[in-house]
Amino acid sequence: MTELSTLYLPILLSSVIVFIVSSIIHMVLPWHKNDYPKMSNEDKVMDALRPLAIPPGDYLVPRPSTRQEMRSPEFIEKMKKGPVVMLTVWPNGPASMGKNLILWFLYAAVVSLFAAYVAGRALPAGAAYLHVFRFAGVTAFIGYSVALWQMSIWYHRAWSTTIKATVDGLIYALLTAGTFGWLWPQ
Repeated sequence: MTELSTLYLPILLSSVIVFIVSSIIHMVLPWHKNDYPKMSNEDKVMDALRPLAIPPGDYLVPRPSTRQEMRSPEFIEKMKKGPVVMLTVWPNGPASMGKNLILWFLYAAVVSLFAAYVAGRALPAGAAYLHVFRFAGVTAFIGYSVALWQMSIWYHRAWSTTIKATVDGLIYALLTAGTFGWLWPQ
């Protein structure tokens, strides 16, 4: 067993590395540019929604109030008629990336903290690089990727978007694993 306090350097450094690489993947490479295609008639859709003053949040349309309503002929007809929409409404105004980037870095740090915890409970100081790589890498992969799959399963996110995000998560996990293997206490 390796004390978590001795793993602060790989936790912080892997978080910084993931932050930098993810910034390159999302801002420099064209990998994600088609994840969310432009809606045809975007202006008409925005003009139709604007007067409704929908507060920021997640919405399902149509949404039944009860299980019984879900089985009603009226609700079934609404679903057939469509559109069926899962909608996330953001606050109006320019997007501020500062808060999102801070939260992303903190998320990377939490994933690395869990990787450190799992590897630290399983392995002693001086463990072989590949053993550390395996425990830290699998834990980081789960943290970065596996939870994304339910978005395609339940919320119909395009599988291509989920697969690309999973590949991103694999890259982040490999970088995290390599950092832990490299900086594991001897």
